Amino acid sequence: MTITIRAATPDDIDGLFHVRTSVRENTLTCEELEEMGITRAAVTAMIQNSSCAWVAAEDQQIVGFSMIIPEDACLFAAFVLPEYENRGIGKRLVQVAEDELFRQHDVIWLETGKTTRAAGFYRHSGWGNETAADEGDIRLEKRRA
Repeated sequence: MTITIRAATPDDIDGLFHVRTSVRENTLTCEELEEMGITRAAVTAMIQNSSCAWVAAEDQQIVGFSMIIPEDACLFAAFVLPEYENRGIGKRLVQVAEDELFRQHDVIWLETGKTTRAAGFYRHSGWGNETAADEGDIRLEKRRA
């Protein structure tokens, strides 16, 4: 099957939350996400108000997504279902997010766990200028080419 990348819509919310709660690293439940203010209503509002999220879909199933906070120059999230890892989907999702952020900013940033596979992925993808963040996390930046 072919994986397509497209802009997220409010109809994708359940799929985004399914992916987010199914990952192997940085695992969070729906309840934990809600405690952080990441609710279905909040994500729906973000998607309705800006170009901030993309999904990877196989047929109608959401298998990954990326999300940005455009006004903050932040790559907020990028996740892929475990059974779809190592197929280049995360790379494609991060690329569309970066492209959108670079339309508005010269330097973009993200935070991730220092020793996670995600940190290695981002470092390998050109993210750098690493600085310490909260609770074992790091902040990485990327400059527009």
